[in-house]
Amino acid sequence: MTKTKKAEFRPNEYVVYPAHGVGQIVSIESQEIAGIPLELFVISFEKDKMTLRVPTHKATEIGMRSLSSPDVVSRAMSTLKGKAKVKRAMWSRRAQEYEQKINSGDLIAIAEVVRDLHRSDDQREQSYSERQLYEAALERLTREVAAVAGGDEVAAAKQVDEVLVSRAA
Repeated sequence: MTKTKKAEFRPNEYVVYPAHGVGQIVSIESQEIAGIPLELFVISFEKDKMTLRVPTHKATEIGMRSLSSPDVVSRAMSTLKGKAKVKRAMWSRRAQEYEQKINSGDLIAIAEVVRDLHRSDDQREQSYSERQLYEAALERLTREVAAVAGGDEVAAAKQVDEVLVSRAA
């Protein structure tokens, strides 16, 4: 079994797992699976009440990363201020693209989805699937902004909302 570059993640550190967002490494444990000894990161996603075990040698390969820097967070916020780019493709195609961006784990891409799907009060209402994608992207964005800022999700949600409202004004 070839070892890929092992990531330098430590217990109690917050990380971003592409498909689930921000989680905290609870511990690093060893398990034997199918006769092969494996070292695993145990990641807890408190909000989703979920625990994930990721082989340490596969963590970076699957896209697990440290939290974004404050610089990346400010770039994401300025992305939110931009004009929504709504392509004229069929909804199913756009929805697929939005889903890929959300699951990429890239904060800027997630901010683009939030920007593109955000509706102010005077605009037409979103469809159910649009709202689902928007809320998923918004939740991922605010969780990471909160984790970078030190943990207050309510303040992060307020900050993101202020940026979105200021754009509409």
